[in-house]
Amino acid sequence: MKKIRKSIALLLSAALIAGVMAGCGSFESGTSADSTKTSQASSGAHSMTFGIQNYGGGGIDPAKETNTAWNNSRYGVGECLFKFDDSMNIVGTLCDSVSVNDAHTEWVFHIRDGVKFSDGCDLTPEAVKASFERLFEAGASGSSDPEKFLEASAELIPDNAAGTLTIRTTKPYVDLTKNLAYPVFVILDVEHTTDYDHAAIGTGPYIATNFREEVGYTMVKNANYWGGEVPYDSIELMYMGDASAKAMALQAGQLDLAENVTNISDLRMLQEDPNFTVTIANGVRTGLAHMNMSEGRLLSNATLRQAVLMALDDETMCSVTVGGLYTSGFSVLPSNLDYGYENLTNPYAYNVDGAVKLLDDAGIVDTNGDGIRELDGQEIVLHYVTYPNRCLSDFAEAIQQQLTSIGIGVDLEIGDSTRQWDSYQSGDFDLNGSNWTTVGTGDPTDYLASWYSKGGSDYCGYVNAEFDELYEKLTNTFDSSERREIIQQLQQLLIDDAAAIVHGYYNSSMIAKNATIGGAAIHTADYYWVTTEIYPAD
Repeated sequence: MKKIRKSIALLLSAALIAGVMAGCGSFESGTSADSTKTSQASSGAHSMTFGIQNYGGGGIDPAKETNTAWNNSRYGVGECLFKFDDSMNIVGTLCDSVSVNDAHTEWVFHIRDGVKFSDGCDLTPEAVKASFERLFEAGASGSSDPEKFLEASAELIPDNAAGTLTIRTTKPYVDLTKNLAYPVFVILDVEHTTDYDHAAIGTGPYIATNFREEVGYTMVKNANYWGGEVPYDSIELMYMGDASAKAMALQAGQLDLAENVTNISDLRMLQEDPNFTVTIANGVRTGLAHMNMSEGRLLSNATLRQAVLMALDDETMCSVTVGGLYTSGFSVLPSNLDYGYENLTNPYAYNVDGAVKLLDDAGIVDTNGDGIRELDGQEIVLHYVTYPNRCLSDFAEAIQQQLTSIGIGVDLEIGDSTRQWDSYQSGDFDLNGSNWTTVGTGDPTDYLASWYSKGGSDYCGYVNAEFDELYEKLTNTFDSSERREIIQQLQQLLIDDAAAIVHGYYNSSMIAKNATIGGAAIHTADYYWVTTEIYPAD
């Protein structure tokens, strides 16, 4: 979940704030912003201004919620024991070797020597244990749900002399290294962090400073970074939710880099501009709307759910409405992943006349002539919650129009990602539009938990005993071919039950200025699948 962010790189022009590292457990913020700018400009320091989406209110506490965990990793603050490479192979980050017993219940991780936190303190097995323990303790009141990846009862045994952390579990894990690559498990300096929300201390190449609510951060170079030269002395992260505003700011030279410029007119304009190089490639995220099937909600009615699916022209929405930034599909996993998409069948393919007949035959009709059908005496007006990122609001508006044409009303609430996530928790939605990574731990087990009724992550009220049984079997199956077959069956069950609206599968796009950026091709310390890459255009 690599290259799915849109990145637009321009010539570096801004000289921004830097900081000064001090000894273990301390950080000095340095001089004022203006004086630091002047100092850096005169010294030729490398700086960058980056326009980004604001997720989770800008927090970077991995225990608080999934979005804030992703922020920590994407901003380059924290790192996990492992990460995925471009081919989705697991590679060591803060762990350089691992062994496991035959039962897959005891894992021994060797913590990489010579790594320091950004405050200068050594990364030790004890520190890793403390970070995990704090995650589970603080995460109990958050929504990160670390227990999806590692049981809370797991025994953590650090050995600083040997440089190892042993994890013993009561149940086997197919591959715990992949679970520990999820950004919820970024390693932080628990002993010295005093502000987890906005100043968490990690091992990444950058340090979060100068947080301004709804404005952004100043990220400064970690002088103690273990992983090679850090390419920028400072990066100004500027929260900008409007895609067109980001495009204009880029053209005006107010930004050096931006993600998620998804307005089609802006994208086409940049594609036609000889100063930019634009590439689009398949990703592994999916844009979908969860249906709230909980008892008492309108979409608990199976016929209504089926008609909704049949009324939506996904192909036109993906190819025209959002200009090819999505590839249409009908299952919850992208068709480019090897989980049997070609063997799946769709009983609710696009068929407006069929949707109308389905509703009419079920007696779901408009009795008062106001254009909106009723179900059990209640007008069908679906509350659709989403936010304006990765074309989600474009899909919502198109869906509103298409459903209204068959007598199904849609009340759109387009807010921010925090409100969208809160609505998942509260159940205050009928349709919830989002964009999800499907293989966050190397396969879709965690993602499919969204429909597992016993796991605490079922946000849409879906209950299917057969699905639950198959999902539990998946979590205890090690053979890859057997896992593939189970995942295919799980997908078909969700399709048959009309358990989600799938808009399509997100395609990554990269837009780069035809100039060298920072002098070298680099990866920022982002997490797999949402990595922003900065590199010279051809």
